[in-house]
Amino acid sequence: MPVITCIDDLKRIYARRTPRMFYDYCESGSWTEQTFRDNTSDFNKILLRQRIAVDMSNRSTASQMIGQDVSMPVALAPVGLTGMQHADGEIKAARAAEKFGVPFTLSTMSICSIEDVAENTTKPFWMQVYTLKDDDFMQRLFDRAKAAKCSAAVITVDLQVLGQRHKDLKNGLSAPPKLTVKSVANMMTKVQWGLGMLGTKRRFFGNIVGHAKGVSDPTSLSSWTAEAFDEALDWDRIRQFRKMWDGPLILKGIIDVRDAVQALNVGADAIIVSNHGGRQLDGALSAIRALPAIMDAVGDKIEVHLDSGIRSGQDVLKALAMGAKGTYVGRAYIYGLGAMGEAGVTKALEVIQKELDISMAFCGRRDVTTLDRDILMVPEDFEGRWAK
Repeated sequence: MPVITCIDDLKRIYARRTPRMFYDYCESGSWTEQTFRDNTSDFNKILLRQRIAVDMSNRSTASQMIGQDVSMPVALAPVGLTGMQHADGEIKAARAAEKFGVPFTLSTMSICSIEDVAENTTKPFWMQVYTLKDDDFMQRLFDRAKAAKCSAAVITVDLQVLGQRHKDLKNGLSAPPKLTVKSVANMMTKVQWGLGMLGTKRRFFGNIVGHAKGVSDPTSLSSWTAEAFDEALDWDRIRQFRKMWDGPLILKGIIDVRDAVQALNVGADAIIVSNHGGRQLDGALSAIRALPAIMDAVGDKIEVHLDSGIRSGQDVLKALAMGAKGTYVGRAYIYGLGAMGEAGVTKALEVIQKELDISMAFCGRRDVTTLDRDILMVPEDFEGRWAK
């Protein structure tokens, strides 16, 4: 294994080993990608306050997320098409997360199915679902998650319509990839990826094909997807989903204080401050800038997590110090997966945990559960003052 010192090291290997359409799927946002960029750059505006002559021994990054013990408050976010980044990608990522002691969240739009992941792991994982129109499919999806002993459901609430991602359209993104002169030429340079994909039977959306009515091949899947998402979603509909799932429930995609307040009334156990990694509304506020106001409004009433923009342990540290009880990494672990499979996901988690641990020590803290804004220097205008 090459010497890996940071997440960017994994990203460079990932870019060399993964077909362009799947690299672009991961490493892009919608429209101008302003929010995609702000999600990461806004973390850099928050500075850490270094302390000296304090006891830095016996440190711990252990915590809890929705009552579950975690080795650090970092979960693997749901990422669609993970099994196209590396053969059997969801299984490999779930195994790495299980061994490391952090939650893995399986996307509905995964290549490996719920059952595939359950058969290849020994501990419960989390299941992400979209807000779809088909009640029968939704109930069966929740039932399948329950049968697989998933310990939490994550409902993505910010994808009623799909933000336009230019690179995906230009690349003709699909699973399995469409064979064009351009795509074949690129895939021929990714020998290790290609051998892996030839060696697996999992190349379609495993949670959809064979489970949604009338979906048996890529053509029927495309038609189903175009009609499946519920543009009429409202809070009453989210309450219906709450009734379909009787376990811990997390709502993902909250970026406005008013929606955070509404989330209190539907029986959620936690919310995730997230703008979908900058892949939905371009020009929206970054997740870390949205976090303080949401914490002020509901932080003492519901568990608040943060997703979108985290690429380092220092980013995790800043989010936790701002009040979040948990964080999620998506692209950071995908870089590792595409670079080196399961070992790469483990390396990404190791890098993040080490950065979190050492940076916490420099800030004079020994326990990740004691972090607060005293270790931060936040610009006075960080949250923004907006004209009304």
